Amino acid sequence: MEHLHLILDRWLHIMAGITWIGLLYYFNFVQVPALGAARADGTAAGITKHIAPLALLWFRWAALVTWLSGAFYLSVGGHGFINAFLLHGSAAYIGLGAWMGTIMLFNVWVLIWPNQKKVLGMVEASDDEKKKAGRIALLASRTNTMLSIPMLFFMITGSPAHQFGIYMAGGG
Repeated sequence: MEHLHLILDRWLHIMAGITWIGLLYYFNFVQVPALGAARADGTAAGITKHIAPLALLWFRWAALVTWLSGAFYLSVGGHGFINAFLLHGSAAYIGLGAWMGTIMLFNVWVLIWPNQKKVLGMVEASDDEKKKAGRIALLASRTNTMLSIPMLFFMITGSPAHQFGIYMAGGG
């Protein structure tokens, strides 16, 4: 039964992570560049009013579910949450990934989301405040994009062989 909980948590972590990072890449490589063209032809309102708020909803909650399921996995999956976050022993590699994920979660909830609410007009802000908020959100999002590759590397590298066997071969 313990293996079932680990497998379900691991899949929740993976699926939420795919959603989170997929939306991160969508924002940085599709939506942000397309908004310039959409503003030029007057169609940006459809994106900023309908698409962006829904995508940001999924983005921030996927980030939280990814982090929480990862923390649970670290706690019960053999590494130890404290060992990972203190970068002790064999948990050091996955701990580096967890730290990067934590920074990324912070960026989502503390920098990106509050500033995007101003940019999208969900929170009242002057034009200057919107411009500053847009820059902060963009830089935090680009930081997350840059952190996503090494974060994934350390998360995969830090997965111990015996746990990998649980998921791939059904035993351990």
